[in-house]
Amino acid sequence: MQPDFSLSGRRALVTGASSGLGHHFAQTLAAAGAEVFVAARRTERLDSLVKTIAANGGTAHAVAVDVGDRDSVVHCFDAIEARGGCPDLIVNNAGTSNYHPALEVSEDEWDNVIDTNLKGAWLVCQEAGRRLVAAERGGAIINISSLLGERVASGMAPYAASKAGLRQLTESLALDWARYGIRVNALAPGYIATDLNRDFLESAHGEKMVKRVPQRRFGKPDFLDGALLLLASDAGQYITGAFLPVDGGHLVSSL
Repeated sequence: MQPDFSLSGRRALVTGASSGLGHHFAQTLAAAGAEVFVAARRTERLDSLVKTIAANGGTAHAVAVDVGDRDSVVHCFDAIEARGGCPDLIVNNAGTSNYHPALEVSEDEWDNVIDTNLKGAWLVCQEAGRRLVAAERGGAIINISSLLGERVASGMAPYAASKAGLRQLTESLALDWARYGIRVNALAPGYIATDLNRDFLESAHGEKMVKRVPQRRFGKPDFLDGALLLLASDAGQYITGAFLPVDGGHLVSSL
């Protein structure tokens, strides 16, 4: 029997969908058959994405959410349910980072990163879990982590802490919610070139960094598609609590 990667009949929420990987993930899920709700703080930045997905034969809707605000998260899920029911596929992609030596990180910077990357993911996970349990439905939650959930890099203390916490959160929720048929996994991209970081990766510093990747190349967003669809679909129905790196071997490198 061939594995089933289809998402037909599924309703997906992708946070942080206005740019970068979230923008790409939404299109990938729609192409696999999911009805996709793309979410960000400002919905006007999502209009072109919704049109692109529709032009390619998919179905998408824009919803507003500030993942760090519980009321906003609740309103986001209310808006989705009003269109036909709770989403059963959640991609927790909203995130932020900074780059400062640890001695220079302000309390506000720390709070911003932790509130978005960790608290925000928790609020979305908890609201999704509550509604899926109440509806007696299973589902899949994919938290977008990072290699820095496992290893560290200089100047990235708040980000690394948030992603390490997200990994532990993923594993804890997978354990708690397996009984409800809710799978919770973490996808951990390596260095993936997007419009947000391409200039940096193509700089002299980026040329030095790529030498640390065993495959000697940075990734492209579509390199993540196989792992995303595995964790989202019935092909991955026996996978929960996983931390899945997609990084060209970077995590196992000692360079």
